[in-house]
Amino acid sequence: MLHVLFFALLAGTFLLGMTWMRMGLFHLSGSNMENWLQKFTNSPFMGMLAGIGMTAILQSSSAVTVIAVGLVSARILTFPQTTGIILGTNIGTTVTLEFLTFDLNHLIIPFIIAGILLQFFKNTKLKSCGYIFLGIAIIFAAMNGFEILAKSIEDVPIMQRLIGLMKGNIAISFLTGTFLTAIIQSSTAMTGIAMTFLTSGTFDLNTGIAIMIGANIGTCATALLASIGAGNEARLTAYAHIWLNLAGALLFLPFISVLGHVSSVLSDAPDMQLAHASVLYNTACSLLALPFAKKFGQFIIWLHGK
Repeated sequence: MLHVLFFALLAGTFLLGMTWMRMGLFHLSGSNMENWLQKFTNSPFMGMLAGIGMTAILQSSSAVTVIAVGLVSARILTFPQTTGIILGTNIGTTVTLEFLTFDLNHLIIPFIIAGILLQFFKNTKLKSCGYIFLGIAIIFAAMNGFEILAKSIEDVPIMQRLIGLMKGNIAISFLTGTFLTAIIQSSTAMTGIAMTFLTSGTFDLNTGIAIMIGANIGTCATALLASIGAGNEARLTAYAHIWLNLAGALLFLPFISVLGHVSSVLSDAPDMQLAHASVLYNTACSLLALPFAKKFGQFIIWLHGK
């Protein structure tokens, strides 16, 4: 029970760090985010580039997708314009995972001190920088906590059974990633947790990749919730997000071992291997879907437009 509470506390801490970092980045970027989406969504390719850029800045694919749903609801964007954005968010979110592989533990205390001191300034940009510093420090502190937890969690009987099931079953790993991400509302947090468990040797790379792919599905719950009562086109955007991620998962799940092998060639570090696998997977899925973006939009309208 103590391990479960510690896990929940660390997950909440990680999400708090992500929220503060995202809030600081958003305040620094101002209203430019929405302006970018309006200007650069004339084609699926440009929409994808806008989605990549916004997600890399905001550090959250869910946040960008929710913004897109909101703009569609306000009739600033149309549903077809959001298809490219969704493809871009899946690539942009991998930037965060690559960032998490850096060893910034020695900067945790300095970042906390700098973040607190910057809160005493009245200047909004300085305060925003303070939130970014605090967010980064909290994220890496939580990552360290997960690594410590992973070393002892295998002693808990229920976790022993779950980890044992995941090690031998890609489907269970995939469903675990989907379910937990739908609860915590962050695919980055779920994959980041998986990275620490990989580093500790709790499970293998293929299991981590399956969790990461499942996390891509679970994060769709955020956009689906945001689309409730927001109008038909906003609802179509949420459905498109689900179908694109689901199609990618069904396409790549049979080839997880291949993806794992390629990722292991690129790096010896387990956490980097999973981060690289996320980049390869999401980039491949988006590029494969891009030529069919307009037809896919028509399919979603046909399927869910009534």
